[in-house]
Amino acid sequence: MPVYPNRQFLEFEQPIKDLYEQIDTTKKLAEKNPKIDLSATIAQIEQSIVDKRKAITESLSPWQRVQLSRHPDRPYTLKYIHLMCDKFIELHGDRNVKDDKAMVGGFTEFNGQTVMMIGQQKGSNTKARQMRNFGMANPEGYRKALRLMKLAEKFNKPVVCLIDTPGAFPGLEAEERGQGEAIARNIYEMIRLQVPIVIVIIGEGASGGALGIGVGDKTLMMENTWYTVISPESCSSILWRSWDKKELAAEQLKLTANDMKGFGLVDEIVQEPLGGAHWDYEAAADMLKKQIIKALDEIKDIAPATRVENRIEKYSKMGFWEEA
Repeated sequence: MPVYPNRQFLEFEQPIKDLYEQIDTTKKLAEKNPKIDLSATIAQIEQSIVDKRKAITESLSPWQRVQLSRHPDRPYTLKYIHLMCDKFIELHGDRNVKDDKAMVGGFTEFNGQTVMMIGQQKGSNTKARQMRNFGMANPEGYRKALRLMKLAEKFNKPVVCLIDTPGAFPGLEAEERGQGEAIARNIYEMIRLQVPIVIVIIGEGASGGALGIGVGDKTLMMENTWYTVISPESCSSILWRSWDKKELAAEQLKLTANDMKGFGLVDEIVQEPLGGAHWDYEAAADMLKKQIIKALDEIKDIAPATRVENRIEKYSKMGFWEEA
């Protein structure tokens, strides 16, 4: 089982942490007493870790899935790109303001074909998180994403968007530069894009920040992610004037992959390794790659005009309403 350095554990993962500490203690004991063979004991504890990960995965609450989507060890966009693709060439800038580090994208070789990969990128440490603005893109990030989509359309290449953001950046400067217009423009243009588009929620999928690169022919959602109009904490603070109800808010928002699939807002759920994608990057990337390949194969031969009509029809049918 892959074990990554400096692993961090969430509160409900504490039993797994205790088992890892048992392994460390057993290995130290074996080093002090070379004549004692403790390999069977270590193997037994390792199996207990697998069993515990399975048990935790099968009984996760909506709030726990939100926590997993934010796990500090969870792979981000660039990690998936590097594991799934070859020859990634990152492209920069919106040709207007600057290069937004929270939004990344470029041409890459994916399963033998050239694809435009775009996604929000969070940082793996404090300095990187500040540079990436915690995955919250400014207007120039969405305009960069649109520029890359138009470039892909020019060369008739598919677009794959990986969503992982707590929301678009809500700062004053972002509003001054037209945050709402940038997101609305992307939604409008993505509906009309002539090439295949596959959307994947790989972490957090919050509000307009997700929708800014979230319109496509196929929408996939990884098992331990969330996708909704507002975060549980913000929802709790609005409805109950406190973050203390965030767990209840997560349940009521119906934000999990199963909920989204039931509502018809996503097309497929991508399974993750036991316990979540942060336990095995390579396995998670392999599972995701197979689903993206399948999605691209299903839409690649559709005529451009029909593809646009299908998109319009798909999104027009979303939601529930009653006419008085």
